[in-house]
Amino acid sequence: MATRFRWVIIGLLFFITVVNYIDRSAISYAIGDIAQVLHLNDGQIGMILGAFGIGYMITTFFGGIWVDHVGARWALFFASLLWSLSIGLTGVAASFAIIYLMRILLGVAEGPNFPAVNRAVGDWLSPRERAIALSNSLVAVPLALAIGAPIVTSLILGVSWRGMFIILGAVGLLWVPVWFLLFRDFPEHSRHVNDEELRHIRASEAVDRTRPAKEMRFRQAHHVSSGTLWKYLLVNRTLMANNWSFFVFGYYLFFFMTWLPSYLKSEYHLNLKSVGAFSILPWALATVLLWLVGYLSDWILRRTGSLRLARSYPIWISQLLSALCVVPLTFTHDLTTAIVFITLAVGFGMSANSTFYAMNVDLMRERTGTALGVMDTFFAAAGFLAPVITGWIVNATGSFKSAFWLMAVLAATSVLAVLIFHQPDKQRRIEGAVASSSTLEY
Repeated sequence: MATRFRWVIIGLLFFITVVNYIDRSAISYAIGDIAQVLHLNDGQIGMILGAFGIGYMITTFFGGIWVDHVGARWALFFASLLWSLSIGLTGVAASFAIIYLMRILLGVAEGPNFPAVNRAVGDWLSPRERAIALSNSLVAVPLALAIGAPIVTSLILGVSWRGMFIILGAVGLLWVPVWFLLFRDFPEHSRHVNDEELRHIRASEAVDRTRPAKEMRFRQAHHVSSGTLWKYLLVNRTLMANNWSFFVFGYYLFFFMTWLPSYLKSEYHLNLKSVGAFSILPWALATVLLWLVGYLSDWILRRTGSLRLARSYPIWISQLLSALCVVPLTFTHDLTTAIVFITLAVGFGMSANSTFYAMNVDLMRERTGTALGVMDTFFAAAGFLAPVITGWIVNATGSFKSAFWLMAVLAATSVLAVLIFHQPDKQRRIEGAVASSSTLEY
């Protein structure tokens, strides 16, 4: 009977991703109290909310390359250790400059997280389980934002924003030794994985546990020459359309993650406790839809064999629906109507998250950490731009209407990019391209 330890690994990735997103979103609930203490305006608030993206942009790119060379075990060990310390130190910061620097450091530390998640899924899951596994891991993102809202607001009300950051830092530190003890970069080296499970993962009758992890990582890292790799990553139309769409996905996510509490406070005059309660609904719907779409994507792939239907369609459909739900927010002044459309916009926008990641594994399994690092760099840029641009708009106009229209336009460009350029079935995987010739066909 096959063991199922690969799903324990997915559980560990799920948990740390919950911690990851509660840590990065907590500032949006504390920023009101921080602004009062430090006398910040909307522009400065936007800078603090966007500072995370600066550090994240740097290390998610280089972090992906690093993950492919050192493996997910050490990458997540050091990354989670550093971001837990940075979030805890935010609680003792006493000036705008220090909080700004701590947010940049948090971004630097969290940058390798998702490349490491993709690396682990690529190494531990069979091809037809990857979107399911990624949805089970990435569902932690909206779930963290759903449960994080009441948790963080309750901590702020109970122990102040400083105590809240210190407690969150301590929780992350508890996960670090568990990960290091249970995870190995390859299932071949885990004593918790029997031969039958390993045959399932590798889709092969042959089982080889003799090769050391260092040799296996070396083979992955040097399977493709640097010139061929970067040409493929930066010219492949499917991957570039995927990257741009993920930027738009990130813009929506970071807008709602960082500015939703302030929007509800300023437009509808809600207090912190009410904001925390109303913030649960959008992320709860996103949790359900993200999980369902991950299973739907792999089901479509099994039934049709078409990556276009299984991966591309969920992306453009989700972003179109999200944009259509944002537009009414520019007209309504009713709280109930606003909550309904915000909930739908967030839910639809988040639903295809796992398919973005699965696309990188589908086309780039051997160097999926590097490929994910490139994609996540676009996401990191959105993490910086969405809060900062929104801060500028709100500071200049006194409302969020123009910010919502900008989001709708961005989503329209994403839908067009996917419809025209996102053609994974017509474009060769990098392994096949290298095997056949040194010239890549697109």
